Amino acid sequence: MSRPFARLVAVAGIGCLALSACAPGSNTAGAPPENTETGTVGRDPASLGDVTLTVWDQEVRGGQAAQITKLNDAFQKKYPNIKLQRVSRSFDDLNKTIKLALSGDNPPDVFQTNNGRADMGTFVKGRLILPLDRYAQAYGWDQRYPESVRQYSSYSPDGATFGRGSLYGLPQVGEVVGVYVNKKHLQEAGLSTPKTWEEFEAGLATLKSKRPNEAPLVLGNLDKWPAVHVFGPVQAQHVAPDTIRRLGFGQGGGSWQTPENTAAAQNLVDWVDKGYIDAKANGLGYDAAWQSFGKGTGTYLMAGTWLAPDLSTAMKDDVTFILPPPSAAAGGKVVSTGGTGIPWAISAKSKNPDAAAAYIDFITNSEAMKVLAETGNLPVVETASQKAPDALTQDVFTAFGTVVDENGLVPYLDYATPTMGDTLGAALQDLIAGRKNPAQFLETVQKDYGVYTEKHG
Repeated sequence: MSRPFARLVAVAGIGCLALSACAPGSNTAGAPPENTETGTVGRDPASLGDVTLTVWDQEVRGGQAAQITKLNDAFQKKYPNIKLQRVSRSFDDLNKTIKLALSGDNPPDVFQTNNGRADMGTFVKGRLILPLDRYAQAYGWDQRYPESVRQYSSYSPDGATFGRGSLYGLPQVGEVVGVYVNKKHLQEAGLSTPKTWEEFEAGLATLKSKRPNEAPLVLGNLDKWPAVHVFGPVQAQHVAPDTIRRLGFGQGGGSWQTPENTAAAQNLVDWVDKGYIDAKANGLGYDAAWQSFGKGTGTYLMAGTWLAPDLSTAMKDDVTFILPPPSAAAGGKVVSTGGTGIPWAISAKSKNPDAAAAYIDFITNSEAMKVLAETGNLPVVETASQKAPDALTQDVFTAFGTVVDENGLVPYLDYATPTMGDTLGAALQDLIAGRKNPAQFLETVQKDYGVYTEKHG
């Protein structure tokens, strides 16, 4: 993945723990249950008899650990007949061990897995995880979770098509790229929070004239991927959401080489040429950039919701978070890059799929969303109605709830192919540095997308 691991868990931060000893699943060797994709769903966990449910997760730090511990305790109290055997690992360690475990005789019943092609897509293709459509219908997940969220855990049965097909996982948390705003700088420039893209760009010009020695939009792109989080929202002002989804999920039939994508690339170049983004952004690291913003450099920072806790601590009441203001010319629809945290899935070899589904439902239901909010996480649904621990996080909750309700969430562009993260990141560095013009930039990205989708799209 080209993105930071912190992005995968939204507001709550993540660190890595040492590799835990591998623990076997609850199943014994033998054939998996015959009827796991069709038939009646047993929705009453208390009626399932004594069950040991093995759960593998990466909820290992801070608010993550707090929420899953609280929810697990509540589940065990309500359903004492189901014993949870929990194994927690860092994301990297879980990712290394789950592939082998799923192909063995004793996989976990319930586990978290990255939803990208290399992980969930591979498991779908190998029939190692269950499609959850019947559980989604039984529990109403297909109603509670809008399509803009479900798409991030959806695949065709052969694992080739990402973003469409059956549901294979259910996330707890969400994330979206927006704009952090230094309210003090905005007020000093005589500006109010922009409501449209046109106001936003006019404000960039005003800020540059008022503060000529600094770029109003902070970007550190040494790591290559941060510019993807700037280009994504810019692209959304010029390109239709369904087209972005086709490109971002690597679905065939799309093209990067269009007038709309050219306009988006030129928009980014113009920002650099006008000094709205520092021409030396490629030489500044991601952490150094957002930390400098937290100390008062610049007025805007385009980044994800996962930075909210740190920026709230650093800036207190001087910072807010907004979605990229929608373009009036494009119809005023709120659209931005975003996604979900790591979804929960069920092993195809689980002997207790109904109990596993009941567990997933319990940790993602309305009460669970309240627990997530209380522990500083960003609930993936019913977000706007939750009470956040501080003002900035409340802004984040409102923003994510809005973009989900309006079906405006579009995928990270590096989802498209296994190599798109490196391709797009390097191409954006070249675009920002002036080594490639918009047409050359799009030609580079299209080649990666086209070669992959011709074989897999």
